[in-house]
Amino acid sequence: MADVEHTIGLLLGTEDDWPRAYEALLRRVGTITDGSGRTHRIDSVRVTIEPFNLRDKPRHDLVIDRLAYWYYHPREWLKKAALMDDVYLLNSPFTFQSMEKHAAYCAMMRLGLKVPETVLVPFKNPLDNSRWAYTSGRYNQHFDLEALAESVGYPMFMKPYDGGAWVGVSKIRNVDELHAAYDASGERLMHLQAAVEDYDVFARSLTIGPETMVMKFRPELPMYDRYAVEHDFLSPSTGDEVVTISRLVNAFFRWEFNSCESLVKGDEVHPIDYANACPDVAVTSLHYYFPWAMAALLRWTVYCVVTGRRPRLDMDTTPYFQIADDPSLSYAQKLAGYRRLADDYFEVDRYEEFCEKHLSHVDEMVHDWVSSPEFGTLLDQTVRATYPPDEHERFLAHFRGLIDAWLRDHA
Repeated sequence: MADVEHTIGLLLGTEDDWPRAYEALLRRVGTITDGSGRTHRIDSVRVTIEPFNLRDKPRHDLVIDRLAYWYYHPREWLKKAALMDDVYLLNSPFTFQSMEKHAAYCAMMRLGLKVPETVLVPFKNPLDNSRWAYTSGRYNQHFDLEALAESVGYPMFMKPYDGGAWVGVSKIRNVDELHAAYDASGERLMHLQAAVEDYDVFARSLTIGPETMVMKFRPELPMYDRYAVEHDFLSPSTGDEVVTISRLVNAFFRWEFNSCESLVKGDEVHPIDYANACPDVAVTSLHYYFPWAMAALLRWTVYCVVTGRRPRLDMDTTPYFQIADDPSLSYAQKLAGYRRLADDYFEVDRYEEFCEKHLSHVDEMVHDWVSSPEFGTLLDQTVRATYPPDEHERFLAHFRGLIDAWLRDHA
């Protein structure tokens, strides 16, 4: 039978390290023969931005999107490619819409997750819109910001409803800080969200398709040191709950390349942020966990194109809400039900069988590549492009040490 050629598109912004890693590893995958005897070959291209006719046929079977959360032209191209051409997307442009976290809070509260108390407050400053004065004067209700904050409870965080990278996030401990943060918010729409004080662990989980890595996160440290290399910081049951929440969020919204942040206090998991259209996968951030991320991304994208996985653009919320609304189910039983729905969406059994049959060599292949001079060059160039010259040797030693630790642990 004839060979099948697949093209994976990379829609990128400023990043270059992980795309180079992904491209290098994809070239090493080789051909895959499916059950019907067809041979599949897969390559990747970097997507360019240009005018497009809505009836043009894209060459891509799948696109990894790292740009359209803020750049509207490629976002509209992705919508067209999904609606008209069945191009598989990581992630759905219909539900991410510029990293909008508000709907994600609402959905997960609706499903009974332990999201802290959250309130949306109006813009501090008038919008640049000729209709603002009339609409505001007629319909905007006066509100008491201090009373609203009291209803949430100090301390709390003020943060943009659609933000990312911790931009615009302020911890509010008193009335003075409340007014200062609100005054500074300008035309940004903000949430007030209760803080989870004296938590035990800040966990950040990165999920790519049906694979999840839960990492101990230290937000108070510089980015290069935020992910702690620590493997048993959660109990098995709590770790499984964090994984379930991460995959539930992704399956619910059709997100397949996303990170989730949770605060763990005692035996309770409080998800606080889980809409990251461009989750951090830089080698200078993930370091020890970077090889896993590349292997997982490689496995999931290859699986999707070879098996012809179809994009599911609709949000079928009914099965989730049926579980949420069942008064006979405990919280643990609801989580188990959500996990079954998420596993079904991600075709976990079929995926694992496919990986065992066709991609069992990937982990060894990634290990060999990470220990190669090619990866060493990538790391060296990335560090030199990221940090000032007087810090190059320090950070090269830092990241090489962490990568060497991964190589030893996964020998």
